[in-house]
Amino acid sequence: MELSVQTKNIVRDENPEEGFRLMKAAGFSAADFSLNQYLLNLDIYEQRINGFFSQSLDELEHFFTPHRDGARAAGVRIGQMHMPYPAYVPQGRDDLNAFLWQEMAPKSMALAGFLHCPYIVIHGFKLSHFLGSEEAEWAQTERFIDSLAPLAIENHTTICIENLYDGLGGHMIEGPCCDARKAAERIDRINGKYGEEVLGFCLDTGHANLVGIDFLDFIRTLGSRLKVLHIHDNDGLSDLHQIPFTFARTRENKSSTDWAGFLQGLREIQYQGTLNFETAPVLTAFPSEMQVDVLSFLAQIGNYFADKLGRKGAYESDGPFERSM
Repeated sequence: MELSVQTKNIVRDENPEEGFRLMKAAGFSAADFSLNQYLLNLDIYEQRINGFFSQSLDELEHFFTPHRDGARAAGVRIGQMHMPYPAYVPQGRDDLNAFLWQEMAPKSMALAGFLHCPYIVIHGFKLSHFLGSEEAEWAQTERFIDSLAPLAIENHTTICIENLYDGLGGHMIEGPCCDARKAAERIDRINGKYGEEVLGFCLDTGHANLVGIDFLDFIRTLGSRLKVLHIHDNDGLSDLHQIPFTFARTRENKSSTDWAGFLQGLREIQYQGTLNFETAPVLTAFPSEMQVDVLSFLAQIGNYFADKLGRKGAYESDGPFERSM
């Protein structure tokens, strides 16, 4: 069973191969390519757009050629990526939203194809507060998916929606795609329309913990539609993206996140994908000198999960890694 981790805070643009080799040495054979680090969500919400996705596709492919080749040389497969988000800003400028929809999103799909990446995760639009219902909110997200579906087919990439949280009156509430039954129906309907598996699901454990989703029921309902994972932990209050088993709700150390339900659900649906850790902030929470140790610890947790799923963590650590100076 493949283990995967985000490239953010590991793979550097000036020497991508070094970062991929670090991942491999720690025990990861796949990568969650952090395309979203090139256009940050905070900047998008503030309506500040850099020039990265204004480049031509040829220029972008040239920029990412060392990443593609470096991953291949290190023996790491780019198994999934995250499109920059949001792709629509409520009450944002028309030119901003047009750029996100017409430039950033299609170029992201093309880059997924260029990197031979089979899955790309998107965020559904947070619009229920503005439009008055979840159904109206989804209708706008589905329009976005329809615009990308031909590119998904062309680039042999499946788009994955993920469960999100939202904030209202200082409280965490369910955001888009937190109803597994609706998600399953919508995925089946859209895939039926295109005759291809253009849409799947990404379960985000941290987001699920924030809004109290029942892991076992959610995963059971999604079944084979669940394609990729964002595994990380939090205290139930903030989206911290930390190491699993880090937080407890009681002094008796009952885990904040229902990892038992998570694993039981994956076992029951015979999940065939990678165990992917969306834990980039962990690499800055610890001293830089401990980066290899922290990554190796994450891989050990991945192997523990694989063992509990009745699978073998297919890749062990390649041994000590020495970063070039």
